[in-house]
Amino acid sequence: MRVYNTLTRRKEEFEPLEEGRVKMYACGITVSGEAHIGHGYQALIYDIMRKYLEKKGYTVTYARNYTDVDDKIIAKSNETGIPADVYAAKMIENIDKIMAEFDVDEPSLWLKATQNIGNIIDFIQKLIESGHAYAADNGDVYFDVSSFKKYGCLSNRSVEDMLDGVRVDNGEQKRSPADFALWKAAKSGEISWQSPWGNGRPGWHIECSAMNRAAFGEQIDIHGGGRDLIFPHHENEIAQTESLTGKQFAKYWTHNGLIKVNGQKMSKSLGNSLLLEDLLKKYTNEAVKFALLQNNYRNDINITDGLFPEAEKHLTEFYKVIKAVEDKFGKGEAGSPAIDEKFNEDMDEDFNTALALSELFGLFKKISAKLAANDKTAADDVRQIRQTYSLLGLFKKNADDYLKEVAAKNPENGAEIPAEVAALAQKRWTAKLSKSWAEADALRAEIDKLGYTVKDGKDGYTVSKK
Repeated sequence: MRVYNTLTRRKEEFEPLEEGRVKMYACGITVSGEAHIGHGYQALIYDIMRKYLEKKGYTVTYARNYTDVDDKIIAKSNETGIPADVYAAKMIENIDKIMAEFDVDEPSLWLKATQNIGNIIDFIQKLIESGHAYAADNGDVYFDVSSFKKYGCLSNRSVEDMLDGVRVDNGEQKRSPADFALWKAAKSGEISWQSPWGNGRPGWHIECSAMNRAAFGEQIDIHGGGRDLIFPHHENEIAQTESLTGKQFAKYWTHNGLIKVNGQKMSKSLGNSLLLEDLLKKYTNEAVKFALLQNNYRNDINITDGLFPEAEKHLTEFYKVIKAVEDKFGKGEAGSPAIDEKFNEDMDEDFNTALALSELFGLFKKISAKLAANDKTAADDVRQIRQTYSLLGLFKKNADDYLKEVAAKNPENGAEIPAEVAALAQKRWTAKLSKSWAEADALRAEIDKLGYTVKDGKDGYTVSKK
């Protein structure tokens, strides 16, 4: 199994620090707002990585964090008049609910900045004692970038490049513009905690280093997050942690690509953020996953108007075949090992979900042919697809339930079609796949008498009112 390592900029054979065990951490959400599609994508990717590693036989301890105190959350608190801790707790409740609807499993460990203040203060104190950090007169504490000679190893940028365009705010007492805050002195009315340097709160970067150390010790196998976190967040994590421990922090650094909307980077400032909750009102969670996973996780995803409808269309046709097979042959008696073996081969190449999904089109074409030939092994193939691709969050639902959900979310795709007509259309499609032409023609006539027409296409059928 090979994994692309951002640190070395190449794919490497995966070998954990401890045989048979994997310690894995992914930076989670800063809870200053509701979960958008980028948050959902990142959570999905690392959930899949964890599950595939478990499938390979590893015991995986997987941690994610919530940043529940930072400048953005404080700004939202000031804007809404809700105390920062109450606001953050409410956002976490909302995000947990929508992630459950998206069907992403909980990590082994949930870590929160506000529950690790003691660990953060201890970490900062040790950095000061070792000469890697310093306290300013105003109560801020900064990391001394010049004390860590490897700084820039992850992003492959020099300190000079990093300083280009950097602005030092009034009131900051840095020795160098490249230094970054570990602890921020409290301003009037801000949430704060007592520390050796006065009341304040942690900087953004220190929380992940401190929580990792508390949860896992000095080293982990996999550290992940969005590609936008490589610099400065993950670069700073390496500097802090390795300055303290003298050991390599993470063996493999993995980063998923970013979400773009019609070619533009998704951002609140551009007004093009896609909330996960809104998407799940229009499309099934499996369709959203299918759309996202057709892309290699390291590449950016460009969301165009047709991306999710097209994914829903493909999944709907797959589920129609599944329904036809299971209605005729049942659930199958045994799986088809070749399907699982090919999936594993694809996923072994840096979790290549795009390649794994591309296999489905050929598989379902063969299954349809088997159905038409009255070959009962079609049910075994469907059984294996359900089992194998459930790791990606797909084909987990009863076929009837899935098709009804699609119709309910998308009236133009059938919600306005009476249940009697929809049932006849599905029965006709099953007869057609089985080459029972007389039965199919009779059912078409019944549909016609009820005032509806059915039209066949290469990917399935549509029903419309006359």
